[in-house]
Amino acid sequence: WYAQKTQRTGINTECKYLLLQHAFETLDCIAVEFRTNFHNRPSRNAIQRLGAKQDGILRNHRIDDHGNLRDTVVYSILNSEWPTVKTSLQHMMKR
Repeated sequence: WYAQKTQRTGINTECKYLLLQHAFETLDCIAVEFRTNFHNRPSRNAIQRLGAKQDGILRNHRIDDHGNLRDTVVYSILNSEWPTVKTSLQHMMKR
């Protein structure tokens, strides 16, 4: 989680780039998964900007802090997609 003042500053992009690079290039992961609350539109948008694809929605997946059931959106980036995602993220960080 990032403080609101750091959101949309490029910090998320650079952090995720480094984590994805480590996952795919060091750990040889097959896929990296992201999950977020269905109603958290800023988080969903940030994940999509990374190049992750939506895999699905887990309905009534979790109980939130208020005791309500929530839906979780699942995204992923596959190792076969990493070269394209990597190039895109590098261009985004140059701006």
